[in-house]
Amino acid sequence: MKEGRDFNMTQENYEMGMVGLGVMGRNMLLNMAEHGFAVAGYDKDLKRVAQLRDEAGDLSVRGAENVADFVALLKKPRAVMILVPAGPIVDSVIHDLLPHLEEGDLIIDAGNSHFTDTDLRQKTLEEKGLLFFGMGVSGGEYGARHGPSMMPGGLEQAYSAVRPVLEACSAHVDGEPCVTYLGPRSAGHYVKMVHNGIEYGIMQLLAEAYDLLHQGLKLSDGELGDLFDEWNQTELSGYLVEITSDIFRKVDNETGKRLIEVVQDAARQKGTGMWTSQDALALHEPTPNIDIAVAMRNLSGLGGERVAFTKKFGTARKSFNGERDVLIEQVRRGLYAAIIITYAQGMTQLRSASQEYEYGLNLSDVARIWRGGCIIRSALLEPIREAYTKQPHLLNPLLDENLGSAVAERSDDLRAVAQTAIGLGIPAPGFTTALTYYDSLRAKRLPANLIQAQRDYFGSHTYERVDERGVFHTEWEKE
Repeated sequence: MKEGRDFNMTQENYEMGMVGLGVMGRNMLLNMAEHGFAVAGYDKDLKRVAQLRDEAGDLSVRGAENVADFVALLKKPRAVMILVPAGPIVDSVIHDLLPHLEEGDLIIDAGNSHFTDTDLRQKTLEEKGLLFFGMGVSGGEYGARHGPSMMPGGLEQAYSAVRPVLEACSAHVDGEPCVTYLGPRSAGHYVKMVHNGIEYGIMQLLAEAYDLLHQGLKLSDGELGDLFDEWNQTELSGYLVEITSDIFRKVDNETGKRLIEVVQDAARQKGTGMWTSQDALALHEPTPNIDIAVAMRNLSGLGGERVAFTKKFGTARKSFNGERDVLIEQVRRGLYAAIIITYAQGMTQLRSASQEYEYGLNLSDVARIWRGGCIIRSALLEPIREAYTKQPHLLNPLLDENLGSAVAERSDDLRAVAQTAIGLGIPAPGFTTALTYYDSLRAKRLPANLIQAQRDYFGSHTYERVDERGVFHTEWEKE
């Protein structure tokens, strides 16, 4: 069976090994080979091994059919990347590799593992004399093949050992690779987790913009495709806007309808958005746009309940009677403001996590490596990078002059979109949440004083005063 030009090469000659030859792993391996690195791959599914061999052509790629042969192909100290689903499968792969590895060998978990699992794995493998780091990879099938964004964290010496390979096969923007060492332990997987949380938030906003324009203004799918294409030439330029335009134009081969019209309206998730929300709560860091995006995916899956509610209560949707072009422009401008706000929530979570977990993250570097290859890449990431380059300890990107002004100038549009959606009975929690977050940050006084008084009333939790230092408790029920 054909294995590429290297099928006669001797053992211990391959610079990187890959376990997991699904879409991402196989394409990543071929990407490395195209950049001049000899690589080997292994998967328990021998059909995937055969597929790798067939796709390799004349590249220096070797496919192995068992773990022992696979490890024997790699030059020492060995570097093995794992790209399999997060969870127990990662531990199973590590378990299978361990008898064949030696002290100083490196394992890279390039899947979407939970950051706490990454911390534990690094500690366990270090005790065995092995190097390990977790690395988030974003870009999907195309990115893996042609240049993803990669987010490695762990031992810096481990990253340095494979840095040439990763930099060569990553996406590049302005000549800079979209990969860099981020910090110790699970820093890489944590950054990837928050990346995915931001992704959830932006996708929810795009879905709401679609709903408002399609249901509220009755724009056709073709019109929406053209509109989003136009928007992608503006400050909204980004991968998710670009593919949204393509989606509206795609025709279903079976029905002849636009494919978007036959896709079930129930969004699934693999957990990274939920993990982002969960840890943000643990850090006491508000990320409401990510939270609501997770909640809306869950709500979208309540098909039976939604049918029952529609039958019992009908729909609240009304017709739009205003100026169509005005609303379209308000949606465009409001969408941009809401996306900035969503990025801001993710970046502030990273700042808090960096302090809490002692990652030492350089947020300018994070924004830089997200500019290319990854799913949330957009023109907006350059001003975010510039903001953190000027002010590395910036509390919130909205305090940056350029980003803050961009939101302030569009806040009336964001408010108009939220009001219009509410008036039409079209749910737009992403837009309204972004507006609430922004308004809350600008509020000189929030009603939390009442909440704190209530807590003291029923639980003696105490409170602080605005006119005197100290902690106080009142016997509320006494005269």
